[in-house]
Amino acid sequence: MQIVSGRLDRPRVHFEAPPSSKIHEEMARFCDWFNATSPVGKTPLPALMRAGLAHLYFESIHPFEDGNGRLGRAISEKALAQGIGQPSLTALSLMIHRRREQYYAQLEAANKTLDVGRWLEWFADLVIAAQSHTLEGLDFSLANTRLWDRLRGQLNPRQEKALFRLMRAGIDGFVGGLSASQYMALAGAPAATARRDLGHLVELGALRRTGQLKGTRYWLPHTLNADATDAGVGDPES
Repeated sequence: MQIVSGRLDRPRVHFEAPPSSKIHEEMARFCDWFNATSPVGKTPLPALMRAGLAHLYFESIHPFEDGNGRLGRAISEKALAQGIGQPSLTALSLMIHRRREQYYAQLEAANKTLDVGRWLEWFADLVIAAQSHTLEGLDFSLANTRLWDRLRGQLNPRQEKALFRLMRAGIDGFVGGLSASQYMALAGAPAATARRDLGHLVELGALRRTGQLKGTRYWLPHTLNADATDAGVGDPES
């Protein structure tokens, strides 16, 4: 199995897996190594190092036609969980997806040079970023819960629907912020009603407003994008 790019007459081979006849043998060796390097194994390794090496090792064998990436991430997460002695919450898959170009470049370099130092440094940074994102996500969920509790009984169904949509966008926020026209579409409300609803939400501290006129946008108060200076309630025209 090869990962190839470029023209058909001048292909570039990024990766070549072991021949299929060797897969069973290589996977048996991998499982033996994984068990031996666990916290209760004969030659335990630090959790972060073991997780990074396990992912690289498994991806280098590439035993399946599809799904190797998902399984490799699951193996890394298992190694991390074994290292801390309990299940862990980490956004490893999300971080790899966001940095997928770097990810494939690092895998290719490690596979060709057999130098795992740079890979482990990159992987360690990835895990730290994934853990930070997870903690931010938990804080975001708690902030959402506290906001709902504080606003209980003060919102109409239109406002509740809009807030739920913003919360569903996650810690990175609604892309570009919520405009008045988007609120009208979400809530099925005319312009005057949308203006009153949004102004009320800002007064309650349920939303923050940035920009003016057609550039007016609304954000949850605890999203990453809600760090601009409030522009006041005013007249939302976009």
